[in-house]
Amino acid sequence: MQATATVLVYSDDANTREQVRLATGRRPAADAPEVRFVECATLPAVLKELDRGGIDVCVLDGEAVPAGGMGVCRQIKDEVFDCPPVLLLIGRPQDAWLATWSRAEAAVTLPVDPVEFAGALAGLLRSRKAVSA
Repeated sequence: MQATATVLVYSDDANTREQVRLATGRRPAADAPEVRFVECATLPAVLKELDRGGIDVCVLDGEAVPAGGMGVCRQIKDEVFDCPPVLLLIGRPQDAWLATWSRAEAAVTLPVDPVEFAGALAGLLRSRKAVSA
């Protein structure tokens, strides 16, 4: 497995971005690579980073404003070649169907539960590595 994975975190809320960083730690699982974060607070910043390349997984806040993570996810799945897998942060468990609509590979609820989040992120990092191998 690669030495470092780059995870894009999109939220207009700095506290949500911090929850993601704290839940991940240096690596989300023993068999996962260390993580480097790229934080974005706006949709244009997300698109710029994805255009630059090198992103292994995107974590998108479904509650972000003005561009919610669900709509951002659907947009990047349509517009970004070889779009990285997406972990969507949703406000309620009942919103899981919207995560499916947005074509996110995984979803966890806010506030971030460290064990649930780290497991979901590690799974996406493993699947990304398996696809690129």
